[in-house]
Amino acid sequence: LQHEVELVVAIGQAARQIPMQDALGVVFGYAVGNDLTRRDLQLAARDRGRPWEDGKAFDASAAVSAIHPVSEVGHPARGSIWLEVNGSSRQRADLAQMIWSPAEIIAELSELYDLRPGDLILTGTPEGVGPLVAGDLVTAGIDGVDRLEHRITGA
Repeated sequence: LQHEVELVVAIGQAARQIPMQDALGVVFGYAVGNDLTRRDLQLAARDRGRPWEDGKAFDASAAVSAIHPVSEVGHPARGSIWLEVNGSSRQRADLAQMIWSPAEIIAELSELYDLRPGDLILTGTPEGVGPLVAGDLVTAGIDGVDRLEHRITGA
């Protein structure tokens, strides 16, 4: 089991094939997420040429903080994104360093899928992903968005 701190985008209105310059207009708000990955299942699927679904979609696979409306937090483009395990820093970067912006991700996804209110998009993680075991206390945050804390109950 590995951690991946991510900015979470909450979609607020339906969108399909939305241009990048309009993409942030469909965002309701933002949250902090820990997108957990079962690397054992992910790598086994990859080695068999299969989809990675089992390694990414399992019970309690994505812890998410409260969602804060754009009217409260704006559209975060800069600020520290970080994660600690049992008080030890594991991931720390700036949102400005992310490969894809939320607008780019929304526009790209809207080419493939109908985006609907309530959809959550996890936007990618900075370097430093690492292992977790049962009992670990995970604390993560994004400046100007929120802080998330949860304990790993099984791994």
